[in-house]
Amino acid sequence: DVVWLSPIYTSPQADNGYDIADYQDIDPMFGTLADFDELVAQAHARGIRVVMDLVVNHTSDEHAWFMESRSSRSNPKRDWYIWRAPREGFRPGEPGAEPNNWGSFFSGSAWTLDEETGEYYLHLFHTKQPDLNWENLEVRQAVYTMMRWWLDRGVDGFRMDVINL
Repeated sequence: DVVWLSPIYTSPQADNGYDIADYQDIDPMFGTLADFDELVAQAHARGIRVVMDLVVNHTSDEHAWFMESRSSRSNPKRDWYIWRAPREGFRPGEPGAEPNNWGSFFSGSAWTLDEETGEYYLHLFHTKQPDLNWENLEVRQAVYTMMRWWLDRGVDGFRMDVINL
């Protein structure tokens, strides 16, 4: 027997919790980490496993990693997300300046301009869900560390959302 939890992480809820702002906390609408620990303990006492939905294709634009990434082009976390300059011959924000013609699953361009740095970030879903750069080994390690943290709390596994992207 298994209980499968949709995203319960801290989120601004632009996409029903699939825009995670903190991978290691529970959104207050669902309770606290102590409440979660009690849920896991009670489930395990009844022979029920706990599986969490985990979204690692993207984060919320309110996640600390993204806020650091967008703070400057030289920030060490800049490469944790996918950033591109405007298309050659265009100024940032001009129609057609997006790096390419990729579309978002939520309609419109898959690129949003960050006006502070003049570059575009990739979001295959909502504009508030910037895509992580899985080519960056630090991103992979941070995600693996976070997953280990949940497993050490007693979570039995994860349902990986949009892992095929």
